[in-house]
Amino acid sequence: MSELYSGTDLFSEFDRLQQQMASLFGGFPSSIRAGRLGAFPQVNIGTTDDSIEIVAFAPGVSAAGLDVSIDKGLLTISGERRPAQVGGGGETRDDTRTYAQERFAGAFRRVIELPQNADPEKVQARYTNGCLSITVGKREASKPRAITVQ
Repeated sequence: MSELYSGTDLFSEFDRLQQQMASLFGGFPSSIRAGRLGAFPQVNIGTTDDSIEIVAFAPGVSAAGLDVSIDKGLLTISGERRPAQVGGGGETRDDTRTYAQERFAGAFRRVIELPQNADPEKVQARYTNGCLSITVGKREASKPRAITVQ
């Protein structure tokens, strides 16, 4: 046992590792880090000089069934995904008993915290092939600009 434990505080090593992991993911929005495993829809979030780009993967949901809103710096994506139809012709069979289900069905709501420089007046959303792409513009004052040195 003494060979395995070298006298260093094991808990402080875990704490150091946790701090390193937190600093590694420090540049991403908190909602991604805090997201639970299996959250629906899954999202990718990125940024450009002019906008924040969000892609939510929501296959099996119609564009009309999606609601997107922004309030107090929070972007909310909500809707409902219907259960998949069992059978080849799209009909539902009453005698089918499910013993495994990996595809999520039902109501969902995903809230994403936007950075302070997001402009809620500059939002575009489009839904194509199961992907909801949302572009949120940045405020003019927050965009990088060159300053001439005299």
